[in-house]
Amino acid sequence: MNEKYNVYLVSDSTGETLDRIFLSLKSQFSNFDYEKKEFAFVRTEQQIDKIIKECINRENPLILYTIVETKLAKYISNQSNSNKVPCFGILGNLILSFSKLLNQKAIHKPSAQHVLDDDYYKRIEAIQFTMSHDDGKRVDDINNADVILLGVSRTSKTPTSIYLANRGYKTINIPLVLKNKVPKDILENKKVCVVGLVADPERLADIRRNRVAIMKDHKLKEYTDINFIRKEVDDSKSLFKKNNWPIIDVTRKSVEETAASILKIIEIKKNK
Repeated sequence: MNEKYNVYLVSDSTGETLDRIFLSLKSQFSNFDYEKKEFAFVRTEQQIDKIIKECINRENPLILYTIVETKLAKYISNQSNSNKVPCFGILGNLILSFSKLLNQKAIHKPSAQHVLDDDYYKRIEAIQFTMSHDDGKRVDDINNADVILLGVSRTSKTPTSIYLANRGYKTINIPLVLKNKVPKDILENKKVCVVGLVADPERLADIRRNRVAIMKDHKLKEYTDINFIRKEVDDSKSLFKKNNWPIIDVTRKSVEETAASILKIIEIKKNK
């Protein structure tokens, strides 16, 4: 039986970067049994002392940290070593390498990535735009969108839209319902990037049945009928091919993978 590790994620900022790095790291190990605890905005030695004290009282402790202030980073490293707690700094060597490459000193300022610059406001604007255009709520200003996602129900349109918005892309997502036509402006617009999302009908049927069970609405027989879903998916593919819109099958893709494919499509369209 594999040992269970107590993982401590220690950050001098929100911890978002460290959490994503750990997510990527743990995905590489299929038998990694762990319990995770996160500490954000750690900026004093006293805070670190409390974390170390807790670590030494737990089985198999492990610390991962993103602390950019040099003195504090050295402190957590030294204290961990003194107490024989495995400790790994995520950004330290990378910042040092960049410093040498760029021939300039790093500012070592916590939360520097969250500065209120133009990119920050662009992301906020994109998120607001995307939320107000979710699920076909608004289609009157298509020209202002960076990307439009089309697909039948349960093809991950909304989570993908939100992910793209967090990257600064104004996104409109529109559900394809057999009785409703695609807005004329989309068919005529050649500038906005339009992407079609599809999924395996059997997989969609499972997802929809679970959703109907949660909603406790058993009148939606057509919504979960496999033959109806197959027709929906086939019709959506025909629509996408007719208009030369790129198609992404999301059946076995995570939201991040789908978004990465869309970003490539956007880049290709920009360079045409």
